[in-house]
Amino acid sequence: MTTAKRVCLSLALAALIALAGSAVTLASGPASAAGHEDNHADDDVSLYVSSGDTNSVLAYDGETGAFQRTFARGGGLTEPEGIAFGPDGNFYVSSRSDQVLRYDGETGKFIDVFASGHGLVDPAGIAFGPRCSGAGHKRCRSHRRGGRGKDLFVASGLTDDGRGNQILRFDGKTGAFEAVVDPANKAGLDDPEAMVFRRGLLYVTSTPENSPSEVLVYNPANNSFVKKFVPAASSHILDASGMVFGPKGDLFLSSAATSEVKRYDGTTGAFKGVFIPAGLGGLNEAEGMTYGPNGNLFVASELGNAVLEYNRTTGAFVRDFVAADSGGLGEPTFIIFGPSPGERPGEHGGGHSLRG
Repeated sequence: MTTAKRVCLSLALAALIALAGSAVTLASGPASAAGHEDNHADDDVSLYVSSGDTNSVLAYDGETGAFQRTFARGGGLTEPEGIAFGPDGNFYVSSRSDQVLRYDGETGKFIDVFASGHGLVDPAGIAFGPRCSGAGHKRCRSHRRGGRGKDLFVASGLTDDGRGNQILRFDGKTGAFEAVVDPANKAGLDDPEAMVFRRGLLYVTSTPENSPSEVLVYNPANNSFVKKFVPAASSHILDASGMVFGPKGDLFLSSAATSEVKRYDGTTGAFKGVFIPAGLGGLNEAEGMTYGPNGNLFVASELGNAVLEYNRTTGAFVRDFVAADSGGLGEPTFIIFGPSPGERPGEHGGGHSLRG
């Protein structure tokens, strides 16, 4: 995201503080359990939140929202955004140091710089995805079950000097660079933010500075552009920073510019309306979204320094799940549910991830 865009968003959001309404729906991502009402009564689950102001990822109790600990920091981590548990059980974070960093999935201890270079700048969303495509494809199913053969996809943002603006692909085991997705940019990608895999295809939000956002679809089997799922002309949304598919298949996008969440047909991409109106519950610059173990939708309020909970069906505000400034939280962006610190992700089948 360019500096100019961040300034414009801050001004727009200040004007929205007086409005009542805004929330988001659904969590989605590489290892997402979005849309499934799991009740992990016997599991210890935490919410992990990228905290830009503290250059760290913070962990909160997955049931109460109470601060647990600073989970990941150091190793050059700068203004973290995208977060995900990888197939190896470790924890991956995109850093504005133009890198994706790897941390121990149990302790949060820094391991190494997993991916960098090859045009990677100002990274935002990250997602582990299969080396295949197409609904029902046998290789896709086996890769999703076993966690093997997955690559890491990274949204390389658009900088003020025009660098980046592409989707990069790295080997999910070694971090070696593999390819640029849609290298000729036939999709018209403009400042990618959130990304999520669905049925073997990669969905990415494109967020131009001065025009509506759109959702683009790519085929990871050959790194090709497939279609504009939600075209700018009919998206009715600015700066779509979070993206999830809901329990009934609809797509939900959060708007950082207007602090609201909008709904789209999950098959056609057609706009269906506002799911959570601007500012609901104090939502201020809506960012990452994810579903929790209780089935409700959780949304990062970047300028509110909090994570808010909303009813998964109605979008009604439920509570401040992570209270403002809890644990030093500052400018949260991407959020995911996953096994609590001290437990390996594999013990509970991976994290419930989202955003954006």
